[in-house]
Amino acid sequence: MRKLIASTFTSLDGVMQAPGGPDEDRTGDFTLGGWVFAFGDPEMDISTAGFDGKERELVLGRKTYEIFEAYWPYQSVENPIAKTFNAAKKHVASRTLKVLDWNNSSLLGADVISALIALKAQPGYDLQIIGSGNLIQTLHSAELIDEYNIWTYPVVLGRGKRLFQNGIKPSALRLVTSTGSKSGVLMSRYVPAGAIPPSAPVAGEPSARELARRAKLAAEST
Repeated sequence: MRKLIASTFTSLDGVMQAPGGPDEDRTGDFTLGGWVFAFGDPEMDISTAGFDGKERELVLGRKTYEIFEAYWPYQSVENPIAKTFNAAKKHVASRTLKVLDWNNSSLLGADVISALIALKAQPGYDLQIIGSGNLIQTLHSAELIDEYNIWTYPVVLGRGKRLFQNGIKPSALRLVTSTGSKSGVLMSRYVPAGAIPPSAPVAGEPSARELARRAKLAAEST
């Protein structure tokens, strides 16, 4: 069984919209695109986190596919990321696209969940999601993502599409590794850890069960 890995850049307040450029995604009149570039660091390992797609098959949402398809096929053949992305198999989730012009690209179909379950069961490279926030939320709620690489940049954007929007299925993640770049980017890797653990009562304070018992006694005495 191969892994499904999600990798994304976020701000400190969880925004992932348009990290790569001002015109990448202006949905909702978002004007802060390109917020990652002031924090570049040659020692940041994009390959381990899957951002370069090396030895991976790509899984992309419609918006991310369209951004990539409009850019990477037209870069120099000497560009290592362009070379990898253009050669990789690309699996695209979209309800509106009917034809994909980027080579080695195919649609996942109407039932994305079943399609990804089938892909994970096949032999081959691990499956790599890059960006694609709506798709990440869908697959997170379906408990299909095996690993999250989240690079948190030291900026607060205040608005924009967030990695985990309201309504997503609550769950716990376990931190596997975390390192900081010289420019202040926190590069963290998480794996699913099941349901959110119940909170323990504060020492000296009554538990929820005890509070319920007291309320019941109070009601019976009135």
